[in-house]
Amino acid sequence: MNNKSLFEPYTLGSMTLSNRVVMAPLTRNRAGAGFVPNELAATYYSQRASAGLLISEATQISQQGQGYQDTPGIYTQAQVDGWHKVTDAVHAKGGRIFLQLWHVGRVSHVDLQENGAAPVGPSALQAATKVFVNNRFADASAPRALDIEELPGIVNDFRRAAKNAIAAGFDGVEIHGANGYLLDQFLKDGANIRTDAYGGSVENRARLLLEVTAAVVDAIGADRTGVRISPVSPANGVSCSNPQQQFNYVVEQLDAMGLVYLHVVEGATGGPRDVAPFDFGALRQRFNNTYIANNGYDLNLAASQLNDDKADLIAFGRPFIGNPDLVERLRSNAPLSAFDPATLYGGGAAGYIDYPTLAESSSAQG
Repeated sequence: MNNKSLFEPYTLGSMTLSNRVVMAPLTRNRAGAGFVPNELAATYYSQRASAGLLISEATQISQQGQGYQDTPGIYTQAQVDGWHKVTDAVHAKGGRIFLQLWHVGRVSHVDLQENGAAPVGPSALQAATKVFVNNRFADASAPRALDIEELPGIVNDFRRAAKNAIAAGFDGVEIHGANGYLLDQFLKDGANIRTDAYGGSVENRARLLLEVTAAVVDAIGADRTGVRISPVSPANGVSCSNPQQQFNYVVEQLDAMGLVYLHVVEGATGGPRDVAPFDFGALRQRFNNTYIANNGYDLNLAASQLNDDKADLIAFGRPFIGNPDLVERLRSNAPLSAFDPATLYGGGAAGYIDYPTLAESSSAQG
C-alpha cells in the first residue's frame, strides 16, 4: 500500500501545495461597510496559511446572492481591493488561496435584498431554514421563482466574479454548488419543481451548475476552477429523490471540463457522514483530477482515506477556527483547542484572530 501522508506536498494543477490539508470555507460574518473584507480578514487568513490550500468563506457574486448579514462580496472594486489585502497576506506566508463563489438563492431575507425584494430560487418554495440578519437568526423569506430569461444574467454574475477573484490575487475559485444554496437548489428536486429546460430530468436540473462552470472555466481556465457539491446533505432544507443518479451525471460532466478539483461534502454538512445511502467512491471514480473530501474528518480518518485512495486532499472546517496552526497540531498529534460558539458569526477580533497557536500556548504556560 502506498502510505500517503497528510503532510507531504501535493501538486494541484500548476501549483505545489505544501501539504494535503485544506481549510474549508467558513462563514464568519465580519465584512466591513460595502461588504468589503477588512484588515482583520487579512490577519485571519494569513494566520492559517500553513494549510496546503485555503478556501475562502463563501462570497456573494451580487447583492441578490447575499443571504446573511456582513458576508463579503466580489462584485465591486472596493471588494476586489479588500480581498487583495487578504491574498497578499496569505501569499506572503507562502500559502495558496481560492475564493468560493456564492449565490444563496432562496436562503435569504427581504432585508438583505435590494428594495426589500423577495429572494429568488428555482421555484417558489420557501426554504425551511434560518438566516442571520439584523444581528439575529430569522426564517428565510418566501422566494419567487427565477424566470428563465434571468438565468443568463446569473451565469454572467459568476463569470464576472471569477474574473474579479483573479484580479484580487486569488489562485483560483471554487463554485459553491452545495449546502442548499442556489446551484444546489436547482440540482435537487425537493427545491426545483420547474417544468422548463432547468427542471425535471437529471440533465435539466444540472444545467445551471454546468452553465456556470463552463462560463467560469472560459473566463479564468479549468486549472483555476473547482466545484463543491453535497449530494445527500439536507442543509438549508433541500432534498433529492435520486442523488446517486443526479450526482454521478454531474461529476461526469464536470470531469469533462477538466476542473482542477472536486470538493465533496460527504454526508450531512457539519453532521453525520452516514445520513443517507450514497456511494462517494462512484464520484471519485468519475473524476480524474483532484478529489477533496470533506466532513467530519480527524487525523485517523484522513490518513485512512488517503491511503485507500478515496481522496487526494482532506478539508477541515471548524477545527481551523480555534486552531490557526491546525496543520502543526495534527502533525504533532497535539490536542485541539475548542472555539467559542458565541463569536462564530459577527463581531470583531475576539474569537476571530485571537486564538493562540500551540507555541503561543506553551509560552503562556511556561
